[in-house]
Amino acid sequence: MSPVHEVLLTTDRPDLIARGKVRDMYALPNDLVLMVATDRMSAFDVVMPNGIPRKGEVLTRISAYWFDRTGVVVPNHMVAVLDASNAAQYGIEDESLFGRSMVVRRAEPLPVECVVRGYLAGSAWGDYRAGRPVSGVTLPEGLRQCDRLFEPIFTPSTKAEAGHDEPIPYTEVERLIGPDRANVIRLRSLALYRYAAEVALERGIIIADTKFEFGMLDGEVTLIDECLTPDSSRFWPLDQYEAGRDQPSFDKQPLRDWLEASGWNKQPPGPTLPDDVVAATSERYLEAYRRITGAPLPD
Repeated sequence: MSPVHEVLLTTDRPDLIARGKVRDMYALPNDLVLMVATDRMSAFDVVMPNGIPRKGEVLTRISAYWFDRTGVVVPNHMVAVLDASNAAQYGIEDESLFGRSMVVRRAEPLPVECVVRGYLAGSAWGDYRAGRPVSGVTLPEGLRQCDRLFEPIFTPSTKAEAGHDEPIPYTEVERLIGPDRANVIRLRSLALYRYAAEVALERGIIIADTKFEFGMLDGEVTLIDECLTPDSSRFWPLDQYEAGRDQPSFDKQPLRDWLEASGWNKQPPGPTLPDDVVAATSERYLEAYRRITGAPLPD
């Protein structure tokens, strides 16, 4: 019989820096930050009243998996995943935070969402179908929904404090953070995507697109936040891929499908999610972790 895992929706520690839709950030000594991934689930920019078991652990550990493998090429902010072996070092006794929290170095975030797309899906497909460029990038005619692009494209967006991020052309990125930093985040985003897409493909997952965030740390453009998770990426099963239609995905798809059919008006508060939808969504996240890393999520 598999163990029962409690859902963590809220955290309460001293020195709160910020509380997002999913993550709570707390200051630690020596300019470090405790980044806690809760099991909160948001959809259509609304946080649902009940969470998804083990979702926070998947987000933290899959980010750590990629940070470990790409850190020699693209610097990142990770110090360690919090667990029983190192918690005392950071003065933390709360075991509910183990496995879902990451100790990171504090960085100054850059005000750009770095989206890389290898396939034509989501808002990019909507823009393309309407005859608009995608973040200033004009794509060739004749592409179908979810078609693989000839090469990955960098399609940045604003980093909205509330509401939706808005796509912006590369020239706006240069204006916001300067040409040199803009070039660095573009090249590093594309390099990370190309590497991860190849690794994932070998494990039966297509990474259709993903979002990176960068910050300044010791004068260096550094990868921060999460990395190549089911929350920040569109993961598709390779064996079910077929261009010209929507794809099944390893993320919150069961939840979105249920919400769309529920009649909810997509305004707060969100409806309570049924047990079967919660279980199906949790399994999507756990399967993404298993496929990407080659092992089940550790207890």
